[in-house]
Amino acid sequence: MAEAESENAPTAPPVWPGWLAATAACIRFYSRLPVPELPGETAHMAPDFRLLPRALPFAALLIALPGALVLLGAGLAGLSAPLAAALAVTVLVVTTGAFHEDGLADSADGLFGGWTPERRLEIMKDSRIGSYGTLALGLSLLLRVTAMAAILDGAGAWAGAAAVLIAAAWSRVEGIRVIATLAPARPDGASAAVGRPERAVLPVAYGLSAGIGLVLGVASALPPAGLLIGVGLSALASGWLMRAARRLIGGQTGDIAGACQQLSEITIYLGLAAVLGWGGR
Repeated sequence: MAEAESENAPTAPPVWPGWLAATAACIRFYSRLPVPELPGETAHMAPDFRLLPRALPFAALLIALPGALVLLGAGLAGLSAPLAAALAVTVLVVTTGAFHEDGLADSADGLFGGWTPERRLEIMKDSRIGSYGTLALGLSLLLRVTAMAAILDGAGAWAGAAAVLIAAAWSRVEGIRVIATLAPARPDGASAAVGRPERAVLPVAYGLSAGIGLVLGVASALPPAGLLIGVGLSALASGWLMRAARRLIGGQTGDIAGACQQLSEITIYLGLAAVLGWGGR
């Protein structure tokens, strides 16, 4: 009887981790940056995404900082905008170990290469890359480099570096929205294992990302219209991908979240580049 009552007792809500510990855990999960184990934590435990993503905007800033600094340095040194952008994107990819790019490639192969949900999920789990994944990666790199170069040409090195940081924070929260909104497509997959964010986490993460965008945008004189258009395009791209994932595989996976991050990052750059190209500040 006691055992039955214990089984039916409500689960205690998780304790909110400290901001420093949550940020460190996010950096470890999303990048290859070395983060020392903090007092009282086990660094190699699987992350608990029920609460952890509230600190993701701060972690995203640190993860993208090397790429932003390379773009800033290359721009101030007088390198051509395309070369500076290519160097920055290279650093961004190396820093994350192509974490999000892998998700984009697997999602493209799976969503467009299979005919049934089961087959699509099987393709997404395959480590080999197909035609759709190759095209998606190539287009992603091309769009990021060219849009970043346009921002650099139109607004300068400081604004370009700020755009990298703004896009890093907002795009990763968009990836978390996928996990928070859709049910896992695989009950035994990685996205199911880490847990779904609590209801309060997503507004906090979006609020922090918006604050980061406002501060950096004003400080670097990025066009507000470009940021608004970029965020709007990001929402449209994320919404399209989530609808496609729900229809084609029955929910989300970690790969879908990674693909969402990539689409969001690209669209934020495109919004800024478009407005700067129109001559708006």
